[in-house]
Amino acid sequence: LRAHAVDMNGNKVENPIDLYIYVIDMNDNRPEFINQVYNGSVDEGSKPGTYVMTVTANDADDGTTANGMVRYRIVTQTPQSPSQNMFTINSETGDIVTVAAGLDREKVQQYIVIVQATDMEGNLNYGLSNTATAIITVTDVNDNPPEFTTSTYSGEVPENRVEVVVANLTVMDRDQPHSPNWNAIYRIISGDPSGHFTIRTDPVTNEGMVTVVKAVDYEMNRAFMLTVMVSNQAPLASGIQMSFQSTAGVTISVTDVNEAPYFPTNHKLIRLEEGVPTGTVLTTFSAVDPDRFMQQAVRYSKLSDPANWLNINATNGQITTAAVLDRESDYIKNNVYEATFLAADNGIPPASGTGTLQIYLIDINDNAPELLPKEAQICEKPNLNVINITAADADIDPNVGPFVFELPSVPSAVRKNWTITRLNGDYAQLSLRIMYLEAGVYDVPIIVTDSGNPPLYNTSVIKVKVCPCDENGDCTTIGAVAAAGLGTGAIIAILICIIILLTMVLLFVVWMKRREKERHTKQLLIDPEDDVRDNILKYDEEGGGEEDQDYDLSQLQQPETMDHVLNKTPGVRRVDERPIGAEPQYPVRPVIPHPGDIGDFINEGLRAADNDPTAPPYDSLLVFDYEGSGSTAGSVSSLNSSSSGDQDYDYLNDWGPRFKKLADMYGGGEED
Repeated sequence: LRAHAVDMNGNKVENPIDLYIYVIDMNDNRPEFINQVYNGSVDEGSKPGTYVMTVTANDADDGTTANGMVRYRIVTQTPQSPSQNMFTINSETGDIVTVAAGLDREKVQQYIVIVQATDMEGNLNYGLSNTATAIITVTDVNDNPPEFTTSTYSGEVPENRVEVVVANLTVMDRDQPHSPNWNAIYRIISGDPSGHFTIRTDPVTNEGMVTVVKAVDYEMNRAFMLTVMVSNQAPLASGIQMSFQSTAGVTISVTDVNEAPYFPTNHKLIRLEEGVPTGTVLTTFSAVDPDRFMQQAVRYSKLSDPANWLNINATNGQITTAAVLDRESDYIKNNVYEATFLAADNGIPPASGTGTLQIYLIDINDNAPELLPKEAQICEKPNLNVINITAADADIDPNVGPFVFELPSVPSAVRKNWTITRLNGDYAQLSLRIMYLEAGVYDVPIIVTDSGNPPLYNTSVIKVKVCPCDENGDCTTIGAVAAAGLGTGAIIAILICIIILLTMVLLFVVWMKRREKERHTKQLLIDPEDDVRDNILKYDEEGGGEEDQDYDLSQLQQPETMDHVLNKTPGVRRVDERPIGAEPQYPVRPVIPHPGDIGDFINEGLRAADNDPTAPPYDSLLVFDYEGSGSTAGSVSSLNSSSSGDQDYDYLNDWGPRFKKLADMYGGGEED
């Protein structure tokens, strides 16, 4: 504080002075830990004095006095194993260190330590205290080597199989699971010099899986005795030795299976000249059965023989020719013929292998040269227009060119009219020897000889068209026709034949259209009103009565002759009537009327019409224009509708139900 001295009037009487008031600290604040929970770790097996962690507490009181001087101590340790005092704490700094040996993670993985901080320099009677928790984790070190659960393992594998798990090796490791101190690594120490096996670790179970990576052969090794060792990814801790249980033996048995025969030389190549005769022995293409401990027979057969040139002995594999081998065949590629054969044993199950035989065919001079081109044209007068000729030979060098071209001596006209000039070994020129040759087509024979040993020759014919040429040496159009051997008369004849053929085709088309038109016209000749086929006819309308009708029924009587029918005017008959002259004899109605007479007459007429070969193939009207000879029925034109008359109509009752209405009308007497 600053104090001032003044008089009653406020006048300064002394200089101001400073007054200092000192606040004396009282222990009224407890120490406070920065964290309520502290986490630390220490390796198992650590020596005494190994630093673990530091805890810190702050006190708000004066640190220069005992009120703010904090001291630390461990109150409790859980668990108290292997000793109740495994750790100690520096009372001033709060550093926690190990004080005893024996930390083992496999026994105690974590300790919980209660730490107390007290001011007043740790005086428990006067000081204030506070506590915190220190969690100490014992970390794992590789102090436990892996150990096999048994000293020997066994497994079995079929020969020629790979990626097969033969045996599972189990180990025990007390270190922390799925850590480098626990993960196992397996090695084959001995027993597998060829590297047939490897051991892979299962990442979940830590087991070792003995796996075949290289096929084993029963005929070479029937069993394997492996020595394997296991270790961890992390090295063992200092002072820890490998256990004798980290080594084990694995016995693997190999089982025999039926293996396919194989051809030791595949592909096998042989060389021979083409054209060897049928039945020639070429080679023996035999296979080997690797199953030495099985008594099996091998049989041979063809699998692929494109040209069917070869045979193979089913027992010993001897190959002979079944046809003549031709190097110029389409089945030959680069002078090589390829065939595939099958070798099969009789094991259970049977097995088979294939082998390829390649035959290199050496060319011989077996093909005569062929002249090229086959056709050419030349002017009828000699000039620069010549024909270049060459030859084609299916053989190869030295059985091809140079070629020799020459004209035969017979017929003599060939050498008289033509000449050959050699250009080089493969080409020559054919030209006219004479000054003029009539236009036409000439067959010029030429002998072509190759250079083979012995040489072969062939007489080929080239068709040469000799024609008139223009100033450029090209055949004219007329000349080309003349050269084809056709004169003016022949050309005219061909044109006439073409015109006649076209005319015949046109007439045939016109005739077909006319016939089609007549067929449609014939179908329309019948008036639909007159056509009674499949139509309903109404007979229930009688008009004004019979006395109003003036019918001429005389035509219903049987005529004595057929003159009136035969004398019909042409064109009066219907188009679908059958011809009169060809009609068969239809039945005649009996003289004496009978109630069943009409039905029988109609049935007999129908039967006769069905059996008539001249009848059309469709339903048509049958002509019933007379009623038979000797009919007693007179003309009905005299009948009228009056009820007076002496005629008796009672017999109508006997004619059946069809005439019942007529009988009712006329058979009733005067009262009707």
